[in-house]
Amino acid sequence: MRSLLLAFILCLGSSTLHAGSRFDDSHGQWTALLQKHVQWFDQGTASAVDYPGFQADQAQLQAYLDGLSAVTAAQYRQWSRAQQLAFLINAYNAFTVQLILAHYPLESIKQIGGLFSNAWRQSFIPLLGQTLTLDDIEHGMIRQTGVFDDPRIHFAVNCASIGCPALRNEAFVASRLDAQLQDSQQRFLRDRSRNRYDPQRKRFVVSKIFQWYGEDFDKRWGSLERYLQQHADSLANPAELERARQTDEVAFGFYDWNLNQRTSATQQ
Repeated sequence: MRSLLLAFILCLGSSTLHAGSRFDDSHGQWTALLQKHVQWFDQGTASAVDYPGFQADQAQLQAYLDGLSAVTAAQYRQWSRAQQLAFLINAYNAFTVQLILAHYPLESIKQIGGLFSNAWRQSFIPLLGQTLTLDDIEHGMIRQTGVFDDPRIHFAVNCASIGCPALRNEAFVASRLDAQLQDSQQRFLRDRSRNRYDPQRKRFVVSKIFQWYGEDFDKRWGSLERYLQQHADSLANPAELERARQTDEVAFGFYDWNLNQRTSATQQ
């Protein structure tokens, strides 16, 4: 009888420990930090990051990163596709912030690294039982063929640069992932400083992101041109919409690698 009671107590303790260590897939810690330190501007098409503020809250950021790192590969495999993708996007963005803070102040993420190792190739991310680079997460996991196959991730992962689609002021979560990806896409496409239809030259002028990752849009929409035509209502003014939907010429604009940090201009 005593041995049965002891076994029950041990089992109960083990279950309690497992429940207590369950990962918070609402990513509440990350959302709290983002809401405090990320600000929308330009009518919600861009955002700016308060990196000194993140530095002051580095203990809270580290606690969130530690939670990400504690997730095992076995746990991750049991999650839904949406849980996995939200996890990876948030991990990419949060560890990018950590990387910036480790070198702050700086003017651009491209200042990190040396001749043979840029910011995206540095192995510093303890995740899923490995030590990964930002490239490993984005290209080896998020963009891996046959896994997620969603080009909208390019509007979600943030490279800490002005040219990059905005860092949202909330975490990505499985329950709203599709809506969040769609919203991030719309915000980026509506930023006329980076993406637009040029009626004079009768062509789309879009971010170099579409040049670098055009193959992802080709796979999903058949071609980048078809993707842009189908999203012409975000890129063109109403009077130009019909012509934009017939346009198959694309040019790529300037990409601003300056840090996406909060300045007096972004606070207006």
